[in-house]
Amino acid sequence: MNLHELQTFVSIAKLGGVTRAASQLHRSQPAITRRVKLLEDQLGVPLLERGPGGSMLTEAGRTFLPYAEAILAALKDGAQAVQALQGEDHGVVSLAIVGTLAGTTIVQQLRRFSARYRNARIELRTANSFEVSDMVRRGEVSLGLRYFGDPSPELISQQISEERIVVVCSAQHKWGGKRLRDPEQLRADHWLALPMTRHRNSFAHLVARQLASARLDDMPVMAIDSLTAQKRLIEAGIGIALLPESIIQEELRLGTLRTIDIPHLQTTVPIHVLYRKNGYLTGASRTLLSLISAAPVRPTAAAHQNRKRKSSPRRLSFINVNSPEHS
Repeated sequence: MNLHELQTFVSIAKLGGVTRAASQLHRSQPAITRRVKLLEDQLGVPLLERGPGGSMLTEAGRTFLPYAEAILAALKDGAQAVQALQGEDHGVVSLAIVGTLAGTTIVQQLRRFSARYRNARIELRTANSFEVSDMVRRGEVSLGLRYFGDPSPELISQQISEERIVVVCSAQHKWGGKRLRDPEQLRADHWLALPMTRHRNSFAHLVARQLASARLDDMPVMAIDSLTAQKRLIEAGIGIALLPESIIQEELRLGTLRTIDIPHLQTTVPIHVLYRKNGYLTGASRTLLSLISAAPVRPTAAAHQNRKRKSSPRRLSFINVNSPEHS
């Protein structure tokens, strides 16, 4: 088996189909199919089941996948180690973060790093927390930032900060900007939340736990699969939600959203930095890890309060950005 066959198999497993893998790898579908067939012939078992909805991994495919990913990640580590011989400030530093964290002081840490390490290039990708873990584990990125920790034995998961989760309502809501001691007074409101997942560490489960602690667990919750969509619905007066403080700073400034101070419902969510346990981190990656770990993460607006603005010595470029924003 060779590198191209492994890359092809991992791409199909990741993207869910030969067509999408062919597009990503810039190869024809027959060429992609031929590579997989060669790999299956060498292993002596089928790795994929083809169906009308795309390709699914067989039991053998699921067993082989983490080993194929580990080989590709090790090759990437080796290339980075060789590049590091040019100097610790050379090369690419790849980072995946949950999209909502772009509204926090983490961006300032990235800007400081970019100004200090001028020969290093930051590649930033956004995804939900579980996709961030997958990208780190596969070696697609060196570092990851997500909500909640990841117990995977392949990863180092270190809590670096936490973010407040607050009750958000429209500007016209009667309790907007006020303190409310009795959560029962919100029974007439519609609650919004992300769809439930199988992961216990998710915002949907966090909302469910908080509602239960306030004895509102019998309230119907409308599943909205985008935090941005939740904000727009709340602005329209359609519901209320528990949201990360960092993603509502602009709306609070404009006055389109407000918060309700309810001690029984407010909570925090941990923010973790991830990297592979046996992966290679360049000197620049280690420096970025230290910068991220050293300072608490806060909403950007709060960080700029009572502080004069200073122009950045260097513009930070965000590349390879995906769109998912779920936690």
